[in-house]
Amino acid sequence: MKHFKTTLTIVTTAGLLALTACGGTTSANDSTVDQAGEPTPGGTLRFAVGSDAGCFDPHQVGSNDSIYSVRTIADSLTDQDPETGEIVPWLAESWEINDDVTEFTFTLQDGVTFSDGTPLDAEAVAANFDAVENLGSRAGLTTGYLQDYEETEIHDDLSFTVKFSESNAQFLQASSTHSLSILHPESVTLDDDTRCEGVIGSGPFVLEEHVHNDHITLSAREDYDWGSSLWSNQSAPYLEGIEFSVVPESGVRAGSLQSGQVDVIGNIAPQDQAGLESAGAELLSRTNPGIAMGLRVNHDNDLLADQAVREALAIGINREEIASTVYPEGTPAATSILSGTTPAHKDLSDRLTYDPQRAAQLLEEAGFAENSQGVLERDGQPLELDLLWFNVAATNSAAVELIQQQLDQIGVKINLEEGQTAEWNSRLIEGSFDLNWSNITRADGDILRTEYDTDLANNSRLTDTEELNDLLREQATTLDNETRTALLGEAQEYIVSNYLTIPVIDLTTIVSSRAGVHGVRFDSGARVHLNDVWIQDAAS
Repeated sequence: MKHFKTTLTIVTTAGLLALTACGGTTSANDSTVDQAGEPTPGGTLRFAVGSDAGCFDPHQVGSNDSIYSVRTIADSLTDQDPETGEIVPWLAESWEINDDVTEFTFTLQDGVTFSDGTPLDAEAVAANFDAVENLGSRAGLTTGYLQDYEETEIHDDLSFTVKFSESNAQFLQASSTHSLSILHPESVTLDDDTRCEGVIGSGPFVLEEHVHNDHITLSAREDYDWGSSLWSNQSAPYLEGIEFSVVPESGVRAGSLQSGQVDVIGNIAPQDQAGLESAGAELLSRTNPGIAMGLRVNHDNDLLADQAVREALAIGINREEIASTVYPEGTPAATSILSGTTPAHKDLSDRLTYDPQRAAQLLEEAGFAENSQGVLERDGQPLELDLLWFNVAATNSAAVELIQQQLDQIGVKINLEEGQTAEWNSRLIEGSFDLNWSNITRADGDILRTEYDTDLANNSRLTDTEELNDLLREQATTLDNETRTALLGEAQEYIVSNYLTIPVIDLTTIVSSRAGVHGVRFDSGARVHLNDVWIQDAAS
């Protein structure tokens, strides 16, 4: 029986418990043992995804399609209950936090090994955290989680203390994410690109082959015996292996599932739902916590530095139309910068109404007038903006096209640019965009600090936001949920009221599995967990 001394229960909203209704969707967290009977070992799970970030390192990937595979090869110190937000044991069986939230002392499970047999001990954890500062642009989340990191003090093989120079209340939740999963000490000494070719972890699966934009092959570990306390199966996987295939077209993925060529697919398009349901497939749905799907704004752009322009864009977008037209049934329109399933979410929907008349008025008052092409301009400069998007979700193309049409109605010209998935982080760091269609998934409101503190990633190029910096930094100093929620609420007010970004919808992740595949469920970050999965007809 696993036990622990101290847990941090993250404050939740009512929405944290909900799985969005979506036609035939069901809870993705049902027990592995269901009406099909006891799990049957064997078989290879065939999982079709829509994209490949070109990197097989959990510290450097951020899109669901890539996280699904890398998550299987590396474990984390803790895990987070998707229903309650509670932080629970995984590699660490217990932990203690000092009063000023600068020191986190963990005790590891005994007997954990990496896939090459090397023990996962305190020195391995220290090597991981010490190496994070050397990671480059692809590891923005990972470095943000370890801001103000000083050292990891090793007490013995199984116990250590992670020390920060400033209070860091978010770190315990961060220790449950894929971004801070623990890799082999030799893997973390490699350069970024070499790590992307493949790393060694302690997880239930091992990388066998990665052919970029084609497939990823994983094999199961027979000696695995230290799974998360949330898993139904904490020992060796039921599956013999997993084959991830990259299939960019959503209709082809759906057809492959219906014909039995694959067992699970991600990135379900709305038009494919009815066919999947009629074929007896199960659709599993969860609204992603974290920063809502919307338009990241580059404040270096002279036009977007004008708050009137940003506000006009925000109220010139019809969120309800986008949610109902482009996304699966039940996808919510954004009501804040944080999605409704994020702890500390604050409903600010009154600031995100659709009001094209008011948008036109704001632009007129800001000095814009229509030119002969029907585009607004000011001082000879047209109100023309480039929108960078990436094809990592089946709905992205249709969403940005509808936004383009809606903003055209208020005289704003939007040029759409599809970027290469592997270049996502570098494009953001370069600032080579005006607007960027994206979200960031994390089941903790501290994701706002990671994204908007001007001393961190600051991909929006914010300036003169000391008030926001102070709020975001103060919430990181306390474990008191009420205080953190209040501070994060003020931060959301600041971001939304000043239109620093433009939230549009609360992204809802949907995957589908064919009949006979059991145990697929989501973790707290709406990413698929696969160690409980078994195939009923694997032996036939």
